[in-house]
Amino acid sequence: MFRAEVVGSMLRPAYLKDARAALEAGQMTIQRFKRIEDRAVDQVIATQEGSGVEVVTDGEMRRFLFMGPITETVSGIEFVEHGSVMPWATPEGETEWTSPAAVTSKLQKKRSLVCEEYSYARARARLPLKVTVPSPLVLYGFWNNRYSTAAYSDAFAMFTDAAEVGRSEIEELVALGCEYIQVDAPELATLVDPRVRDWAEAQGMPAERMLTEGIDLINSMVDGIAGVRLAIHLCRGNNAGMWMASGGYDYIASALFERARAFDAFLLEYDDPRSGSFEPLAEAPQDKQVVLGLVTTKRPREETAADIAARVDEAARSFPREQLGVSTQCGFASIAAGNPISEADEERKLRLVAEVAGGVWG
Repeated sequence: MFRAEVVGSMLRPAYLKDARAALEAGQMTIQRFKRIEDRAVDQVIATQEGSGVEVVTDGEMRRFLFMGPITETVSGIEFVEHGSVMPWATPEGETEWTSPAAVTSKLQKKRSLVCEEYSYARARARLPLKVTVPSPLVLYGFWNNRYSTAAYSDAFAMFTDAAEVGRSEIEELVALGCEYIQVDAPELATLVDPRVRDWAEAQGMPAERMLTEGIDLINSMVDGIAGVRLAIHLCRGNNAGMWMASGGYDYIASALFERARAFDAFLLEYDDPRSGSFEPLAEAPQDKQVVLGLVTTKRPREETAADIAARVDEAARSFPREQLGVSTQCGFASIAAGNPISEADEERKLRLVAEVAGGVWG
């Protein structure tokens, strides 16, 4: 059990962004680019270890999107002219965002991204190393009735194939000795918002199926996996400072805690009032850990250790304190562009997580 957690992605250093642009423009060899990726991984691991957190990731430096182990390593996903229009929001109000790609044919795994990530980072990390794998349901933004129905009868047939890809990645990580695997499932928490539920329903993905058949698919990715810490992370969307949903966990809590039983820990976004109260945590199984995502990655707001510790005290009225931990609310760069904060903000927030954990649990 870890008290001071990270979620996954870290801000990409400017030199890595420049290198990716050069690679895509044909101005850099893949061999040179991989060396630069390695340098970025070394840098973000050092940042995490220096901050005092108890577990690290490779920062997802080798991914363009947090869901890269599906979107960047399979055939069947292409850029399209008429992408799905999804509901999003900013501090200024509601907006929309068009997915640039869609599933256009059967998903076929081409290579493993997580094995490359883990094999390199394992040799560099001095702390326990976590690898993130996306939920198959994150492809809901890549389901497009114009393009996808030629390959799949409905979105859940697509999710089933994506779950098989995810399971194969997890099994490969276990074979390599990975000790901590996290499944990122932001789509589940976005369903707390009626606006998102209406959008999903219109796309043929009703919330009832997402919270039953869908969670069962996620659970099947890790069911029976032994000797590895398994976590599931939920947030309400994290796209360059934007989010998809607002609302407490009440709508999804029963389904999540009853059906995702193969996981050891639930990492839940709780950084602002959009996340609602801690009361739904009373439904969490007592033999699991709940990690509270109390420190925001969406903006450079300076939280205080006293305020965060007080929030832990509040949560402890709904779930045992000894089964809690603290983390950032999400990664710092779910897409390569990153959230609108600085690397100094990023390090300060990680140090805050470690400080709060030390003060609350010793």
